[in-house]
Order: sequence, then C-alpha cells, then structure tokens
Amino acid sequence: MFIFHRALGRLGLALLLGAVLPACSFLQPYRVPVVQGNVVTREQVGALRPGMSRIQVRDILGTPLLTSVFHANRWDYVFTLQRQGAEPQARRVTVYFQGETLERFEADALPSETEFVSTLGNREPPKVPVLEATPEKLQEFPAPAPAPEAKPLPPLPASYPPLEPATR
Repeated sequence: MFIFHRALGRLGLALLLGAVLPACSFLQPYRVPVVQGNVVTREQVGALRPGMSRIQVRDILGTPLLTSVFHANRWDYVFTLQRQGAEPQARRVTVYFQGETLERFEADALPSETEFVSTLGNREPPKVPVLEATPEKLQEFPAPAPAPEAKPLPPLPASYPPLEPATR
C-alpha cells in the first residue's frame, strides 16, 4: 500500500509540473538568430549613381541575392533577420540596369550602419572618438628631431658585369 501511495504522489507531482511549467515564460527553448541575404545600409544606397557599371554596383552593394534569367536587367538584394524576442526584419533593394549601366533603384526604408549595428545587440552604438587634436594638445608633444643629413650616394658604375659567363 505504501508503494501505491508513493507512486501516486510521484504521478501527481509530474502532472502538476506538467501543467505549471508550460505557463512559465522563462522556459522557452533557445532559437538561433537567422540572418539571410545582403545587409544594405542607407550609406551604401546613397553611394549609388545612375550611369554606374554593374561591377561598380556590385562593389558597393555586394553580389545580389536574386538574379533571374528572365529579368537580366534587374538585381534584387533581400535581407531578413529573425531573432528570439524581437520583431523580424525584412528589407529589399531592387536595382535596375539599362544594358550595362545603372538606370534606377528602389529601396525600402533602410537603417544607417550604426542603427543596424545597434539593433543586433541590446547596447548603444559605439561612440566614435574625435580624431582631431587642438592646438593646445599639440603643444604637449615634443617637437620632432631634425632628420640627419643624407650622405650622397656613390656614382653608378659605367658598365655592369655580364649575366652569363663568356665561355661556353
């Protein structure tokens, strides 16, 4: 009888845990962030100009994710990012060519590079240091030592020895 009550207690505990644990939000399985496609930023699209060659566009935006035999004058750059606990991101940039030159492009609202980096983590974008020295800061450094005078080089020879021996 004791074994029956013990087994019944374990079964009851298992049922109770089975009913309570799914309600806990902290016990979600980890989902790997899924990044697909080309990340295209506002700065990259800002560098595009009509009349650019296909190679120049590829150098700026990267290799297109979608190219079609039926639409040879169109490149599609698609980007999706799905992360746990965040809204999925999807962006598209379409580039149209006339022959071998860029005719026009269409793009969704794109983030700047720092905005995109800040969405990847829960931290602020890094602060960019000021790369400028004030005159007061320059006074703190010692003046550079003068360079020593260069010695004149010896004159070049009038003729050089042969590359191969003269006897065969």
